[in-house]
Amino acid sequence: MESWITDFMEQYGYLGVFLMIALENVFPPIPSEIILPFGGFMTTYTSMTVPGVIIASTAGSVVGAVILYGIGLLLDVERLEKIIDRWGHILRVTKDDIRKADSWFDRYGIWTVLFCRMVPLIRSLISIPAGMSNMKFVLFLIFTFIGTLIWNIILVTVGAALGDNWHAITSFMDVYSNIAYAIIAVGIVAFVIFFFRNKRKKA
Repeated sequence: MESWITDFMEQYGYLGVFLMIALENVFPPIPSEIILPFGGFMTTYTSMTVPGVIIASTAGSVVGAVILYGIGLLLDVERLEKIIDRWGHILRVTKDDIRKADSWFDRYGIWTVLFCRMVPLIRSLISIPAGMSNMKFVLFLIFTFIGTLIWNIILVTVGAALGDNWHAITSFMDVYSNIAYAIIAVGIVAFVIFFFRNKRKKA
């Protein structure tokens, strides 16, 4: 997959960066940690510039995020409640649980979107719950843009600085990803434990 990505980017330049990052957002297995550093590296031997790659990649990220946000809108809370009506007794989830989760995302969703845009894989998928919770589209765009811009600036700049050794960043990104996933997993476990303890107390 890596050679296909880099060949495509070399052939189409800024458009290749834009399309690859847009596709990465919709299809997360395509890694931004290859696209962005390689885009930075391309500025060392082509007419492309670091600001140009950052602009193209940020535009692509926002377009991809908007597509997933739209999918989230189709999978709104009301539809989830209908699923819970049918399968909730098996999943041990109630409509009230769904409303609480939706309420939580309404309160903290913009910050979740901002920080998750800087976590591999999660950075793409976070757009779906944002759409499901009907987050205000303007706020979604603003915080998606900010988080994406920070992520893109870092990886593109590092790729340009490393030059021929741009690939060295992938091993660091593996470590970073594992740490980020571990923190998220601990947070989810803590939330689930807190959630069910509260539920038992009320029962």
